[in-house]
Amino acid sequence: MPLFVLRRLLSFVLTLLATSVVVFAVLELLPGNAAQVILGETATPESMAAMEDKLGLNQPAATRYANWVGGLLQGQTGLSISYDTPTAQLMAERLQVTLPLAVMAMGLTVALALALGIYAASQQNKAGDLGVMTLSQLGLALPNFWLAILLILLFAVHLEWVSAGGFPGWTEETGGGMVEGIKALLLPAMALAAVQTAILTRVTRSAVLDTLREDFVRTARAKGLSRRQVLWGHVLRNAMIPVLTVMGLQFGNLITSAIVIENVFVLPGIGRLIFQAIANRDLIVVRDVVMLLAALVILINFCIDVLYAWIDPRLKAGYAG
Repeated sequence: MPLFVLRRLLSFVLTLLATSVVVFAVLELLPGNAAQVILGETATPESMAAMEDKLGLNQPAATRYANWVGGLLQGQTGLSISYDTPTAQLMAERLQVTLPLAVMAMGLTVALALALGIYAASQQNKAGDLGVMTLSQLGLALPNFWLAILLILLFAVHLEWVSAGGFPGWTEETGGGMVEGIKALLLPAMALAAVQTAILTRVTRSAVLDTLREDFVRTARAKGLSRRQVLWGHVLRNAMIPVLTVMGLQFGNLITSAIVIENVFVLPGIGRLIFQAIANRDLIVVRDVVMLLAALVILINFCIDVLYAWIDPRLKAGYAG
C-alpha cells in the first residue's frame, strides 16, 4: 500500500506541475497586462514602465513563472489589483462559502443517487425503475441556473421559507450563524445537485445491475441471504469502482460549477470572486484561483485513487506490480 500511495502521490505532483505551466502560459497569451489595468489607457510610457518594474512584469516569463511557483510553495501569493489584498486571503474567505456549498451538494447527490440507483436496479424493468429513469432524464435536461431561478421563485418568493440570495456568514457577529448559513446554501446546493444526482443515479443503477450478474451474487443468494442483504452487503461495495470515479469527477465539477450558481444567488464564494476578477481583468487573482481549483480537482482524484485500492485490493496489487 505505501508504494501504491507513493506512485499516486508522484503522479499528483507531476500533474499539478503540468497544470501550473498551462495556467501560466494561457494567461501570458492574453492581451494587456496588470500595469495597463492599474494605470488605465491614458498612462504614459514612463509610468507604465515604472509599474511593470514594480510588478516584475519586465522580467522574463521563465523567471516570473519560477517566482510564482516558488511563492506558492512558500505560502506566498500575489497581490490583487482590484482589492489590494493578497490572493490567499481572498481565496480563504471565499472558500468558507464555496467548499460548504460543494460538500452540501455532494452530500445530497450521493444520498439520493445511491438510494435511487439501487432501488431502480432492484426494480429493473418495473414501474419503479421506469419512474427513477424518467426523473433522472428530467434532471439531465434542466440547466442548473434555470432550476436555481425556479427554486428561488418557489421557496423564497412564494413560500418565503428562505432568502432569495446573499450569505449572512457563519457567525453571529456577521448577522448569521450555523443555521442561517446552512439555510442560505440549501437552495444553491439543491440546484447544483440536481444534474449530478441524475448522472450518478444512472451510473449506480448500471453498476449494480452488472454486479448482480456476477457468480458471487448467486452464491450469496444460495446461502440464504435476502435480496436486501445481498444488495447492501455484497453488491454495493463491488459496484462502487465506477460510482467512485463519477463521484470524484462530480465533486470537482461542483466546485467549478459554483461560478454560475453563486452569481445567481449572490453568494460571496470562489465562483463570484473569479467572475469579478475576470470582469476587472485582475489576472493575478484569476491565475491563483484557477490554480487553486485545478489543485482541488487533482487532489480529489488522488483521494479517489486511494479509495479504489481500499475497496478493491486487486487494483492495489496491479499498481504495486
